[in-house]
Amino acid sequence: MTRFQLSFLALVATQAAHSVEEYVGRLYDVFPPAQFVSGLISQDHERGFVIFNIALVTFGLWCFVWPVRKKWLLAIPLAWFWVVIELINGIGHPLWTLTVFAYTPGVVTAPILLILALYVASQLRAGHALSK
Repeated sequence: MTRFQLSFLALVATQAAHSVEEYVGRLYDVFPPAQFVSGLISQDHERGFVIFNIALVTFGLWCFVWPVRKKWLLAIPLAWFWVVIELINGIGHPLWTLTVFAYTPGVVTAPILLILALYVASQLRAGHALSK
């Protein structure tokens, strides 16, 4: 397995841990965007949140198992998609925490997402996504 593939898998695995942290912290009850997205899926925000996050992590695993591991050209835009999502998480959660001066669900794992997203982005920029 290449370094890029391992770092992408680490990004998806960390997103899974991040989703668990958000669930335990009941993000769907305290963060309006999470309430909105969860509400699009189910009237029960907790259920909608779980369904969305299971789908997100499953999609990440699919991206890893097929496009990334098999070095499809599609791996590059998909990896950039994940980089953007995790940069938003990695920056947004700490900013939110700083504005409320208290713990917010997801802030513990957010810095790890930020570091991994920057690392995956650097690998993409260097052309390592499809290299051997």
